[in-house]
Amino acid sequence: MKDGFIKVAAASPPLRVADCAYNRQQILLFMEKAKDLGVNLLVLPELALTGYTCGDLFGQDTLLAGALDALEVITAATQGSSLVLVVGLPLEVKGRLYNCAAVLQGGKVLGVVPKRNIPGYGEFYETRNFTPGPGTVQDCRIGERWVPFGGDMIFRCLQLPDFCLGVEICEDLWVPQPPSARLAAAGATVIANPSASDEAAGKAAYRRTLVESQSARLCCAYLYAASGGGESTTDLVFSAHNLIGEDGSLLAESLPFGEGFAVTEIDVARLAGQRRRTGTWPPVPDGFDEIYFQLDLAPTSLTRPVSPAPFVPQGEEERAARCQEILSIQAHGLKKRMEHTRCPGLVLGISGGLDSTLALLAAVRAMDLLERPRKEILAVTMPCFGTTSRTKGNAQALCQALGVSLQTVDIREAAALHLRDIGHDGATPDVTYENAQARERTQVLMDLANRTGGLVVGTGDLSELALGWATYNGDHMSMYGVNASVPKTLVRHMVAAVAAQSPEPLRRVLLDILDTPVSPELLPAKDGEISQRTEELVGPYQLHDFFLYYTVRWGFPPAKVLRLAERAFAGSYERRTILRWLGSFYRRFFAQQFKRSCLPDGPRVGSVALSPRGDWRMPSDASAALWLAEVERLEQEIL
Repeated sequence: MKDGFIKVAAASPPLRVADCAYNRQQILLFMEKAKDLGVNLLVLPELALTGYTCGDLFGQDTLLAGALDALEVITAATQGSSLVLVVGLPLEVKGRLYNCAAVLQGGKVLGVVPKRNIPGYGEFYETRNFTPGPGTVQDCRIGERWVPFGGDMIFRCLQLPDFCLGVEICEDLWVPQPPSARLAAAGATVIANPSASDEAAGKAAYRRTLVESQSARLCCAYLYAASGGGESTTDLVFSAHNLIGEDGSLLAESLPFGEGFAVTEIDVARLAGQRRRTGTWPPVPDGFDEIYFQLDLAPTSLTRPVSPAPFVPQGEEERAARCQEILSIQAHGLKKRMEHTRCPGLVLGISGGLDSTLALLAAVRAMDLLERPRKEILAVTMPCFGTTSRTKGNAQALCQALGVSLQTVDIREAAALHLRDIGHDGATPDVTYENAQARERTQVLMDLANRTGGLVVGTGDLSELALGWATYNGDHMSMYGVNASVPKTLVRHMVAAVAAQSPEPLRRVLLDILDTPVSPELLPAKDGEISQRTEELVGPYQLHDFFLYYTVRWGFPPAKVLRLAERAFAGSYERRTILRWLGSFYRRFFAQQFKRSCLPDGPRVGSVALSPRGDWRMPSDASAALWLAEVERLEQEIL
C-alpha cells in the first residue's frame, strides 16, 4: 500500500450449484492464494456462495441458511489479515430476498450491498426470485450481529483514505445510470462488481469496453468478477471472465474459460489526485454512509507494467496512428494561424536535427491542406561555429526532397562580430559564446519573416521547454511553436513514422537524421564530427520525459517517481543514475519556468503541455526545496 498502490484481484473459484459447503472451501483456498500474493482486495462473483443458477432453489430456507453458514466461516477467515473480501450471496431482509454482496474484513461483515437493477429479460429471470435493493442504508441481522445494508454505502481505509470502495452488482453496470456513478461521486476510487454474466459470441469484447469506459468516466479502478464453469449449463455457459480496469486502461484480465484469477496493482493515490485536478467532478451526494476499516500499511510489490516511454504508445500500429494524428493536429493548428494572419508564407530554421525536421514536416502538411505551393515555405540553414557537414547536408537534402525553398545564411561572421562588439574573445566556449549564435539565428529568421511577410515557425519541443534547454529570446521565441507539446521521445517516433511511409530520397535523409546525435551544435566540431551531445549535458531524454510525465501529469512526489522509474528502467539505469538526473530535472524545471511564462502560441497535442495560458501555471520564482530535499533523502539511503 506504499505510494498509494494496493494489490487487487478478481477471481472465480470453482463451485457447485447449491453446494454452499463446497463453495466455501473453494473460496477459502482462493483467499489463501490471494493472501500469499499480498492482495488487499479480492472480489468474487455474484452469488458465489450458492451459485448464480440455482433458480427456484433460492426460495428454499435450506439454501439461504447454508449461504449464511458459509459466510460465517469465510468472515472468520478474514481475521488477522490485510484482505478485504467482496463475496456474493442471497440474503433475506424483512421478508424480501435480495441478491447481495457482503464486504468482509478483519473478521467482520462491514456491510451488505444489494443489487439495484434486477434483470427479467432475455436469458435472465432474476425478478422471479429477487427484489431490487434499496439505496437508503438500514440495518440487517446476520447471525448475532446487525450490519449496514443498502446501496448508498462506501468503505474507506483509515490508513489509506484514497482506498475507498464502492460495490455494484452485475446488471447495475449495464443500465443507463449505473450506481457506480453515485458511488464515485461519494468518494469511491475502487468499484467492485461481483457478476454472473453468461458467455455469448462477442460479449467478452463488449464486457471489456464496459469496464474500460466506466473506469475512464469515473476516474476509478473497476474490478469485474464473473461466474465460472461450475455454474449450471442447462441453458447458459459462464466463462470466468475477470477484468480489472483503471482510468480507461485494462490492467489485468483472466481470459474467458481460463484460470479465473486476475491480479494486479491499482494506484488509488493517482486516481484521487486526478479527481482533485478535475474541476467538473460532481459534488458529494447526500445520504451516503461511510464505513471505515483498518489495514496494515505495507509495501506493495509491483507487477503492473510501467512503460519507460509513457508518451509513446507501445503497439507498432497504435504508435504509427498516434504519430499521424499528432502531425495532423500540428498541421491544422498552423493552417488556422496562416488563414487568420493571411501570411504569404512560412519561415523556419532547418538544422538537420529532429526537431526542425518535424516542424518542417508539419509546415509542409499545413501547406498541402491549404492547397498552396510548398515553395512558400522558406527553410533557412544557418551554419556557424559548430555546424557539421552531415547536418548541413541533411538539411539541404530534406528541403530538396520536400520541395520547399531553401536559403543559406552563414552567421559565423555576424556572430564573431557581435562577440567582439561586446568584448568577448570569440574563442572561450562559454554560455555567451553559445547563446550569441542562437539569438543571431532567431534574428535572421525574424528579419526574413519581416521582409517576406512570413510567419516564423518555432521548432523547440516539450522536453526542451521542461528543462529550459533553449536560449531565452533565441530558439525560445517564434510566432507559432508547432512542437511545443511534443516530447523528445515522441519526436523521434513521429519522424520515423513519416520515414516509413515516404519514398526515396526523403526516406533516406529522414533515416540519417534519426541516426544523428541530438545536439545544438553550438561548440566547434572535432574532426568534422559533432562534439556537443545534449544528453551528455542535461541527461537522457528518456529519463527526463518519464519524470516530466509523472510530475506534471500526475503530480507524483519524487519517491514515487523514482519507484516507478526503477521498475520501468530495470536493467537500463541503476538507482543512483536515476536519482542523479531526477534531481537535475527538478532543479532545471523550477529554475527555468520564466522561459515558459512567455511562450509563443502552439498547439496542445497530448495530456501534458506547459503553456502558461492553459495547462501549466506556475510562479517563475517558486522554490524547488521540498522536491530536492526528498531527492537528497533518497540519495542518502544509498550511502
